[in-house]
Amino acid sequence: MHVLIAGLGAIGQRHARNLRSLLGPGLRLSAYRVRRLRGVVTPGLELDRSQDVEATLGIESYDDLGAALRAKPDVAIIANPSSAHVETALACVRAGCHLLVEKPLSDSLEGIDELAGEVERRGLVAMVAYQLRFHPSFERFQQIVSSGELGNLLSVRATVGEYLPNWHRYEDYRAMYAARAELGGGVVLTQIHEYDYLYALFGMPQKLYALGGHWSDLDINVEDTASALMHCTVSGRPLPVHIAQDYLQRPTSRACEVVGDRGKATLDFAAGTVSLWRDGGEPVIDRLETFDRNELYLSEMRHFLGCVGANRGPLVDLREGKKSLEIALAVKRSIESGTVVDVAVGDRVHVA
Repeated sequence: MHVLIAGLGAIGQRHARNLRSLLGPGLRLSAYRVRRLRGVVTPGLELDRSQDVEATLGIESYDDLGAALRAKPDVAIIANPSSAHVETALACVRAGCHLLVEKPLSDSLEGIDELAGEVERRGLVAMVAYQLRFHPSFERFQQIVSSGELGNLLSVRATVGEYLPNWHRYEDYRAMYAARAELGGGVVLTQIHEYDYLYALFGMPQKLYALGGHWSDLDINVEDTASALMHCTVSGRPLPVHIAQDYLQRPTSRACEVVGDRGKATLDFAAGTVSLWRDGGEPVIDRLETFDRNELYLSEMRHFLGCVGANRGPLVDLREGKKSLEIALAVKRSIESGTVVDVAVGDRVHVA
């Protein structure tokens, strides 16, 4: 199999390592690169300048996408900045490539339906890379929430926070795509995993209201804080779903709590725990004794490669991946306008 990776930063290099481990010597790896940084980003997100990434991972590189596609890759992994995803992905699909697109799918809805249509017409597989869907604790949490054992659902609270300058200590955080509006950054889009897994649990919100902005001293031109209240509907009943995001918390926080009239469940991604309370009793706690974060990416890649091999639809295809983007963009519109936003049609809702 010949795999082209567009963008060879930390996530592109992680995918390259995982592909090597999964496919072995039968893999041909190439990359379309713009910055051409030389060092290897280790699994621990440190930069090893003593190694050359292309030599270490066995990658042939191109600085021209057309030339890279003329080498006829079977699969393209889109791991460049979010604002370039759709344009790069369209070129790859038109060259006959299956797609794995890093989240977010884009920083706007422009071109996404065209991209999905091209994929469908050509009978290709395209998946959006939401690795939290493959987290064992999330899978257990989803099972609890969907089972009905919590009773009528009353409220949901999700939080995610991580100090941006600590993400990639080997580079200036101000240069990262997450910190730059022109590259599709900002906390809402960069931490879009939360909107994806909340959509998987509770479906699309009908409307939402959000506050947020650049509220810290970080030297960035995007929002670093966002808090949204979403109106979802589950089993014909309204369900308030609150999500708080930031680039500032230390230590890192990523968790979700679902409250029902017969119990409560909490998920702590960092601790690898799912806790379940029934009728006010002691909690039942599922805990991952050992867990390597890279297993999320390996599971995601195994699933994607299996879908390509069987020519079947993936867990999160482009049209599913578009849903979380629609929610995130509605959050950004609400922050900018100060109004309630109808997610389905993208219009403001009149509030008396």
